[in-house]
Order: sequence, then C-alpha cells, then structure tokens
Amino acid sequence: MIFAYNKEQVGDVLMVILQDTKPIARQVERKGKVARVYAEKDGHTLAWNIFEASSLMKLSGDGQVFPSPKDLEVLNQELAKEDFEEKLEATPTPVFLVGQIKEMKAHPDSDHLNICQVAINPDKTVQIVAGAPNAAVGLKTIVALPGAMMPNGSLIFPGKLRGVNSYGMMCAPRELALPNAPQKRGIIELDDTAVVGEAFDPAKHWQR
Repeated sequence: MIFAYNKEQVGDVLMVILQDTKPIARQVERKGKVARVYAEKDGHTLAWNIFEASSLMKLSGDGQVFPSPKDLEVLNQELAKEDFEEKLEATPTPVFLVGQIKEMKAHPDSDHLNICQVAINPDKTVQIVAGAPNAAVGLKTIVALPGAMMPNGSLIFPGKLRGVNSYGMMCAPRELALPNAPQKRGIIELDDTAVVGEAFDPAKHWQR
C-alpha cells in the first residue's frame, strides 16, 4: 500500500493506493469520511480515500507518508465504523535503499533492456528490468521498491517490461530530484563502501 497526502493540490485527503489503477474501469462507494475505489469488473479494492484525514492523524508534506502503528489503528477503526471489513497495512520500509547488481543478461525482446538480479539486502535478491546504459554487474545504486512513490508522483508496483517480471526500479539522480543531477540517462553509481540494504540518504549517498 502506498499512502500519499498533498493538502495543497488534493485537499485534506489521505490517499491509500493498492495497485496501479490507470488501466482499470472503477467505481467509488463512500461512507462518512471513507471512500473505497474498486474495480468495476470484479469489485476488488483498488484504493481508499480518507477525507478530513488530519482529524484522524498528524499529517504534513506533499508526497508519500508512512503512518505509525497507532495511526493505522485509528484509520482501521474509521473503516470498521463505516462497515468496511478490509484493513489498511503498513508499507514495508525502507522503499528507497542501496542495491547491488549481481547478475545481468540481455532482454530477449529488446535491444536496450537488461534483466538484472539485484541484491537489496544480504539475504534477498529481486529481479529488475532496466535500460540504463551504465548498468553493470557489481554496481551499487539506489533502488525504488514496490510501495515507493517517486518525487514526480509516479508509483512503483510490480509489473512487466516487454513480458518480463520486474520488481522495482534502479534510479537515476534526476528521477530522485537530486540537486545538480546530470540530465542524461544512467542510474546512480555509488561508492563500493555503500552498504546493501541501507536506506537511501541523500546527504550520505549524493554529494555534488
């Protein structure tokens, strides 16, 4: 689940997004402060909108937010009060972290994409399809995992690129809106001392 809040652009609404809804015809049912967005075809829940959200939890900023366990309890009480049986769950964190390319092979249906096996902690590797020209085995970079919201508002969910499963994105400096980011293609190249699995910290991982 991706939790997002932008009072200036959207109003006092906490948006809870479960999946990419762009290609799906949808309907909305609202009870009190809670609106459930669901797929027209089969009724499964795509997203929630919690209105007057600041009356339920402390909110600030204009992007992704990470509710505390206490916040989630309050939000789920609000859903239950309106007779919704589903529950909101925390987004696993961190969603931006140091990863390292362990294996890489050419995509069978593309002349520029590669299928990469990327370590995101010492015990876990995910598959990411990427077109970065500087991708290479051994490279450490910043990975956005499913459940991340990019600075431009785009959302990271598991998906497919040219028919191959991809579970995240390796990030270019400009995609993370970093200061003095080069305006060219290519993912961030971290020093070899960067620790795989460590949460992304611009002050530590980007000094330009």
